[in-house]
Amino acid sequence: MPPVEEGAATHGILPIENTIGGTIHQNYDLLLRHELPIVGEVTLPVVHNLLALGGTTHAMLTRVYSHPQGLAQCERFLRTLQGVEIVATYDTAGSAKMIRDGQLHDTGAIASQRASEVFGLSVLDASVQDYPDNTTRFLIVGREQNAVESAEKTTIVFTVPNEAGALFKALSVFALRDIDLTKLESRPIPDQPFQYLFYADLAASREDLPCARALAHLAEFAPLLRTLGSYPRWREPTADGAAG
Repeated sequence: MPPVEEGAATHGILPIENTIGGTIHQNYDLLLRHELPIVGEVTLPVVHNLLALGGTTHAMLTRVYSHPQGLAQCERFLRTLQGVEIVATYDTAGSAKMIRDGQLHDTGAIASQRASEVFGLSVLDASVQDYPDNTTRFLIVGREQNAVESAEKTTIVFTVPNEAGALFKALSVFALRDIDLTKLESRPIPDQPFQYLFYADLAASREDLPCARALAHLAEFAPLLRTLGSYPRWREPTADGAAG
């Protein structure tokens, strides 16, 4: 996120949810902390491999590094590695780099085929994720929210008063206008014990009249309401490379 804010990059890509590991909660916190609007989304298949330095064997491994999500997505495979310590790190590719930089012949990493190529590691086991259709959804953020005529999704964050029926009332502003909520997540507010932020994905552009009216209705009683972005829905590329 900082490289985008500082102008070193025009866009950033943020993993937000995975079909095996679920939501990447910390990244919702980043969306709120940084004033970088969501401008798009990408859904990609994720293939994990067990990587190690050349010459390393399974019998030599004493630990395996990876990001917590990478470890969660390969949990069943990792349980087969007897006597091996599982260590959470900041990044999957970063785990491969740590092995290369430290010349750690007793350490493996759960990472991509591309990471093995970049950092000169060998693939001990390929495609070790628990499910073959492992998929991650990424959000694309930029420095400015440009008007997008093809926007079909809107992501918002809001709070509600701590009173009976408050969340029901908040969600009803969308139900009454037939706006589909494709995702709803709650996150604790750090400086307000047992109070929560609610993140929602709406299947509508914020420029659509029903959505605009729903957000205006919600703003009447939500102490906090912020639109994090309105953007096109991801479509799988067609044979000619265009989005389908």
